[in-house]
Amino acid sequence: MKLPFEPYTPTWKSKFETLKKDIEQLLSDIQPQVDHIGSTSVEGLSAKPIIDIQLGVKNKEELEQVPLLFNHPNVVYYEKYNKDMPERRFFILFQHSVSEMGVSSILKAHQATPEILQNHDLRIAHIHAFVLGSADWTRHIAFRDYLKTHPTIRAQYQELKQKLVQQEWVDGNHYNDAKDAFLKKYEKIAVDWHQHI
Repeated sequence: MKLPFEPYTPTWKSKFETLKKDIEQLLSDIQPQVDHIGSTSVEGLSAKPIIDIQLGVKNKEELEQVPLLFNHPNVVYYEKYNKDMPERRFFILFQHSVSEMGVSSILKAHQATPEILQNHDLRIAHIHAFVLGSADWTRHIAFRDYLKTHPTIRAQYQELKQKLVQQEWVDGNHYNDAKDAFLKKYEKIAVDWHQHI
């Protein structure tokens, strides 16, 4: 499949602000920090028009509460990814409700991902929950801020993404794997930079 890919637009920021308010209301019991991350958060960077949102919770107990509190008809909880990333809880917000799409609100470890959920045109946001200050939480914030302040690296990332989106992918995970070498290199640099600013 070909992934959607669009030039940067300021509406991504306003869309995030709207989603942030909704999430803060849904998760008011634990009051997470809600941050805009990923390519849609970096002015001038083209991206899949799916808003990446990071939730920072206070501790592991709150992390376990996120799936219980995230009660939204259009949200699918990808429990199947917990094995590979035990410190993260991952959700996707879709344009349609799970009942309309005929899928479960929780994808378990043994379940294959239904084809309709692979359709990136139906996705509004990817939501990643971590403990505040954890390595993965910091990595996302650092990389976002590094791209914002280092135009040469941002341009290199833009070029890589533009090249990759021309290809056919089995799913979004394979596209992410193709960016992995670049991300690992510059996320490490970004974290070191972030610790010294």
